[in-house]
Amino acid sequence: MSKLRLTEDRVSVPVAQARACAIQILLSGGCDTERAEAIADHLTDAELCGVESHGLMRALQYRDEFRRGYLAANVAPEVNMGPGATVHVDGRGGIGILALAVATEAGIRAARDFGVAAVAVRNTGHTGRLGAFAEHAAQAGCLFIACGGGARERWRMVAPHGGRKAVLPTNPWCLGIPGGTNGPVVLDCATGQIAGGWIYAARRAGATLPEGSVLDRDGSPTTDPADYFDGGAILPKGGALGYGLATMGELICDAMLGPARVECNTFILVVDTARYRDAGPMQRAAEAILSELRNCPPAEGFDRVEVCGEREAMQRKGRVTVELPARTWDALQDAANDQAKGSSETSPDRTIPS
Repeated sequence: MSKLRLTEDRVSVPVAQARACAIQILLSGGCDTERAEAIADHLTDAELCGVESHGLMRALQYRDEFRRGYLAANVAPEVNMGPGATVHVDGRGGIGILALAVATEAGIRAARDFGVAAVAVRNTGHTGRLGAFAEHAAQAGCLFIACGGGARERWRMVAPHGGRKAVLPTNPWCLGIPGGTNGPVVLDCATGQIAGGWIYAARRAGATLPEGSVLDRDGSPTTDPADYFDGGAILPKGGALGYGLATMGELICDAMLGPARVECNTFILVVDTARYRDAGPMQRAAEAILSELRNCPPAEGFDRVEVCGEREAMQRKGRVTVELPARTWDALQDAANDQAKGSSETSPDRTIPS
């Protein structure tokens, strides 16, 4: 599933060892044990799912952001109920992973009370793999729709369709819904041709990027992550489609929710699917749809037709190790053993938010 084009081998690391390494890195950044473990669990799960862009290497980014005061290490997100089924979550300048976990739980509770809940999440850092929250909501019988955006003045990463200069963030969209016999169906994607985290991961691992994903500062195609950091841009996913979704995310999360502080705002809709159809009939109908898709004859170059989100679940199942680029694992181990408080692992003006 990796988008990295590596020039060196990967190393196989036991899950428990990799998780412990991430915890130590986060502790050295100022997190308390409870928060460090929760963040490390999220990153480890992303790694197990094959979403390397949002996996364990992010611990290095987060440690740096905690150390330099970009993020508050030990704050509890604040939840406030608005009129009707509206929910407001203030991340209080902390990591977005913890704020999104709280927001998802609040959204599920409100959806059960009102049928639908609209959740605004503000004042957070990086929100991690949105698919994890969509899976959780879907397992609770809810439809989950989320988009992120805002702060394009600080996070100009993606060129608009027809342009060659970075203007928009990678404004992700994520949808999750109870599925058939294989569990939830989850669509989780950045609106750029590649998530920013893959570029960060490529630089960390000394790898190159897939063709057709990034432009250099002159608007020419490139596979070198250094060209992006030197004023380049990510192309929009699917041309006009990714550009349109990114624009909607910016309008929802900036124009509607207000200017984003720290990194981004997130807007979430949570719907109690039982208000429309009982779980049993819905699952059977979903399985009929999904089985038809899986049974479609594969095109040339494909082994089979897959359903979105199922690959991640299959990747995770039964795994006891994670396969990390050698340079990335070396950096993680070095950071876990480094108790110095003043070092910086990332450039503060070009940290990758998504």
